[in-house]
Amino acid sequence: MPEHTNRTAVVTGATSGLGLEAAAQLADAGYASVIITARTEGKAEAALAKLRAGRTADVFQALTVDLDDLASVASAADVLAARDGQIDVLLLNAGIAPTNRVRKTADGIEATTAATLTGHHVLTMRLLEAGLLSDRARIIIAGSEAARGDFPMFKPIDIDNLAAEDFDGDLETAIEALMRMQAPIKYHPNNQYATVKMFAVWWAAELAKKLPRGMTVNVVSPGSTPATNGARNAPFLMRWVIVPIVKLIPGMSHTVSDGAGRYLQATKFGPERTGQFLASKPKKGTGPLHTIEMEHFDNPAAQQALWNVTTKITGGVGYPA
Repeated sequence: MPEHTNRTAVVTGATSGLGLEAAAQLADAGYASVIITARTEGKAEAALAKLRAGRTADVFQALTVDLDDLASVASAADVLAARDGQIDVLLLNAGIAPTNRVRKTADGIEATTAATLTGHHVLTMRLLEAGLLSDRARIIIAGSEAARGDFPMFKPIDIDNLAAEDFDGDLETAIEALMRMQAPIKYHPNNQYATVKMFAVWWAAELAKKLPRGMTVNVVSPGSTPATNGARNAPFLMRWVIVPIVKLIPGMSHTVSDGAGRYLQATKFGPERTGQFLASKPKKGTGPLHTIEMEHFDNPAAQQALWNVTTKITGGVGYPA
């Protein structure tokens, strides 16, 4: 029997890979409505066709939204607000791999940061402000093993040192410079990616303090899943050398189904598990989910600074308002 009759899930970045698979798994788990987001109507229609194929019940809907465009995100939240019913699962899966050169959105935000954090922040805050999340809603944002700092070629930036050395100890100024990729910050694609994923952990930890009792927010790494389009914009070495090698080494990666299954696992956590980062064991990219407790994730001052900056650069969108 279906587990989640009458429940609704929203999945961002669901036109392929982990998002598409997670949407399918949510439907198979019995969710009555699964809303996916896509950048364009064409991608949305193609994803819906894949999801509906072979299924007798159509539980899928699509919403066009560009997470790089904060106005587009706000408009998407308005569309969701116009529908009946609340959202029980908000899966913030969308994101991009780092590119060789800095790319910025029209809002002046570095592209990796926008796709992972700021667009999702606006969407989440708008839904919370409108009372669209159910009282036991599960918010899940995609993390990465790279945020641990023990994965080859990826190292999150030490924000405390950066602030002390270049910004007179001002954490907020240092964080904003990273999010906007401004001087004297030097762009290193993999380190920027790891840092943004660390920011996601801080964001979830701070949001967990603000949510009503019963709601949860957690960061979940899908693990090493190279059989997706996630690396399509990655530098040459990563895309054409590292990723193919990872696919060939036993135990270094797992399937897209396994990766999406981690998201589904987190939807079942009780209210006591919130504000956590769940990933593979240290130095691993697959296997069971573990709660990751490392020193650079436990930084309350930086968490608050990140929240303040994220609220500021998204036009003052915060929670509670």
